[in-house]
Amino acid sequence: MTTLAQAVGQTLAAGGIRHAFGVVGGGNVLATAALTAAGVHYTAARHEGGAMAMADAYFRATGEVAVCTTTHGPGITNTVTALADAAKNRSGVVLLCGDAPVSGPRPHDIDQSALMAALGVRVVRLTGTTTARADTAAAVRLARDGRRPVALFLPGDLIDRPLGGNAPSAPARTGAGTPPAVDGQALDKALAALAGARRPLLLAGLGAWHSGAGKILRELGDRLGALFATTVMANGMFHDSPWSLGVCGGFAAPAAATLMGEADVVVAFGASLDTFTLHGGRILDPAATVVQVDLDGRAGARRADLVVRGDAHAVAVRLLDEAGRRALAASDWRTRRAAAVERARAGWADAGHRDASTADRIDPRTLTRELAALLPRERTVVLDGGHFIAWPAMYWPVPDPAGFVFTGAAFQSIGLGLAGAVGAAVGRPDRLTVAAVGDGGALMGLPELDTLVRSGRPALVVVYDDAAYGFEAHMYAPRGADPATMAFADTDFAAVARALGATAVTVRGTGDLGAVRAWRESGCPGTLVLDCKVVPGVIAPFLADLLGRS
Repeated sequence: MTTLAQAVGQTLAAGGIRHAFGVVGGGNVLATAALTAAGVHYTAARHEGGAMAMADAYFRATGEVAVCTTTHGPGITNTVTALADAAKNRSGVVLLCGDAPVSGPRPHDIDQSALMAALGVRVVRLTGTTTARADTAAAVRLARDGRRPVALFLPGDLIDRPLGGNAPSAPARTGAGTPPAVDGQALDKALAALAGARRPLLLAGLGAWHSGAGKILRELGDRLGALFATTVMANGMFHDSPWSLGVCGGFAAPAAATLMGEADVVVAFGASLDTFTLHGGRILDPAATVVQVDLDGRAGARRADLVVRGDAHAVAVRLLDEAGRRALAASDWRTRRAAAVERARAGWADAGHRDASTADRIDPRTLTRELAALLPRERTVVLDGGHFIAWPAMYWPVPDPAGFVFTGAAFQSIGLGLAGAVGAAVGRPDRLTVAAVGDGGALMGLPELDTLVRSGRPALVVVYDDAAYGFEAHMYAPRGADPATMAFADTDFAAVARALGATAVTVRGTGDLGAVRAWRESGCPGTLVLDCKVVPGVIAPFLADLLGRS
């Protein structure tokens, strides 16, 4: 007889789940065994928060739903930070975890449904053996179609109960559902704005990438004579267009930022237009007309002059069709500013800087520029949070948004980068995973360096080690914060990494980077960790601007 746990594992596998990440305990160990028996690949994490970050990163890198599995109680509470980030990022993940018995909670149980509600996570709780397969299939469907984390709860007294029958039920692949109808009146206003535009800019966010709008947006931009830009989360979406300015916001190179500031009409597709994207309001001309294409039809960002409700792809199709039907004249902005666009596309790579390296510490700009030439084009860049994020975002272009996994960005957290590297490496073995972490986040998430090593997947980990919480030090020390609360003794990450089975090098100058070339020439065996002792006083441009120090 098939037990409930076995039925759940079989249904998840039949529904297309290929990878699971987790930490086993009494509430989920039998369900995890059922997953692996059904052919689902399982990665054992060292912490439940790491397991959730792995599943989240896997989704971001592949677009496929993954499972994070934990026990009840402390197992699920340990996932909260990473789960909140996944929820805010709208990642398709199924959290498979134990729960209190249907007969009633035990003294050590908590109200897990209330916890999930606080995070905005949908709950599917199995309540009986007759509906277990259907409910499990529904959880996968909700995660896939809604691009959201879904918690699938396994009550402790149902796990061993027999169901009868052995045929798993696969969840129907219904797609993302019917997108809302495009607001025709708002579309007409957007077309009127574009008809009068002399310098149109199309800005794509993660919503545009998820909707598959890349190709149609390029066609629309070419029809209008527009330039292209993306949010940081949609980094790489227009990399193959000669009219792409790259990332909009504080990471934009000066030449690109200048052109973005010249735009008179900006149409943002699937982008939230938050303060980071707009660099605190500095990036766009205050007189520019900003049109926001928003799937949910919310009131829009404060910077939006007009909101068009609709899916990014559907709205772009309508705009392209109407632009042709109404014979809108293409802007000559590209022709007039072709040389400036070419300079902008060179980005930070061609922007010089005064090297601040010392005898024992390397300038982070010099480090990142030198590494760029040593990395393959097909790569997945995984970022943790912290001041250092500017350097990889500025100097390491990615092939598409799936190649840029920025952990913690949605929830403003750190410590998820090493776990994110595991999920990306497992999900995209065809690309080299390059994880960039600060020393603070690396120490928070250090257990998952062991998981990365155990995975056996090639990965390069770059630790930007300034022995401090750099963002807080630059931001708050001038305002009276105690520097001692933000600085630490030096950590020998290379020694720690070697103890965990990785190859590791301490980097104090460009000569130490030869280890990367040797590692690649030998076929990228396992994990290489670079403990980069960076100059702490170099402030990233985005932060310098915000602090008024540029």
